[in-house]
Amino acid sequence: MAKLISKTYAQALFELAVEENKTALFLEEATELLKVIRANAEFGQFMNHPKIQKEDKIEVVKNVFEGRVSGEMIGFLVTIVAKDRYAGIEDILSEFIAEIKEHSNIGTAYVTTAVTLGDKEKQDVEDRLLATTKYKTIECFYDVDASLIGGMVIKMGDRVVDSSIRTKLNKLQRELLAVQL
Repeated sequence: MAKLISKTYAQALFELAVEENKTALFLEEATELLKVIRANAEFGQFMNHPKIQKEDKIEVVKNVFEGRVSGEMIGFLVTIVAKDRYAGIEDILSEFIAEIKEHSNIGTAYVTTAVTLGDKEKQDVEDRLLATTKYKTIECFYDVDASLIGGMVIKMGDRVVDSSIRTKLNKLQRELLAVQL
């Protein structure tokens, strides 16, 4: 249910961004808002406190964000607070950011390797992803996991490409165990 609510609000903001031709602005604002919200747990506690009146919360939202984000984004935040949906704001903004990126052909890839990649190797990975996907731009987030032994694991959306040595060894082990003599 929470996922459906997040998707509904994200979709409404997405439609507004497209209608107003402000997808880039809203993407930037939503990304920064998400960072601020995640960094300030006390603000979230205040906004979710049941004994604080909605009107006070709305006033705080206006005071904190006015002049920092667009009027449309403030209006969206006010709606979220007025409808008692602030507890899901991180999910809503994350869903919205994903929709805008998909609309703008910006891919997000999570690349895990056994060793730290150099700049040239990172560029090679990004170039290969651009060549094999529909995206015009790729944002890559790199992580190191020595247990992979070698190779890499790339996650994009619901797709996973696992070319790690660990996975190949596990597959070989299963095949050898399945052999009957």
